Amino acid sequence: MDIFTKGLWLITGSWFIVSMFKDKERTLNAMKMSKKMMGNMLGQIIGILFLIGLILTFIPPHVIKEYLGGSNVFLATIISALVGSITLIPAFVAFPLVGSIVDMGASIVPAVAFLTTLTMVGFVTFNLERQEFGKEFAIARNGLSFVFAILIALVMGVIL
Repeated sequence: MDIFTKGLWLITGSWFIVSMFKDKERTLNAMKMSKKMMGNMLGQIIGILFLIGLILTFIPPHVIKEYLGGSNVFLATIISALVGSITLIPAFVAFPLVGSIVDMGASIVPAVAFLTTLTMVGFVTFNLERQEFGKEFAIARNGLSFVFAILIALVMGVIL
């Protein structure tokens, strides 16, 4: 467990103790509610794990390492961004998927480009967005989102 995870556990535990001292009954009610919510989400979480396993079954690790972890990071970043732009995956599936791809040897910049375009650019939903907000807005939003997704990926590559 890294230092950030330990820090988050420490902060969470501290606030839980403060909450228990402040209002024990309300804190326990909140815990019961969260337990019920977690039970309701359990099926979705298991489905996400199966979906990630299925996706990673069709894309072997050596292919991911070769194309997303190779020497041409710029080309891999552009391809990842384009694939992310046309893919429609919920964000709660995308984050663990990208983590698995990075663990398989993908460079961080293409992985971040895929993740950011996946969540920011909506090629699949473009028609709906065009109908609701207008063609110019939809083009401008998606174009700017694509550019900023690439910039975010490059900055994350420098930071990490």
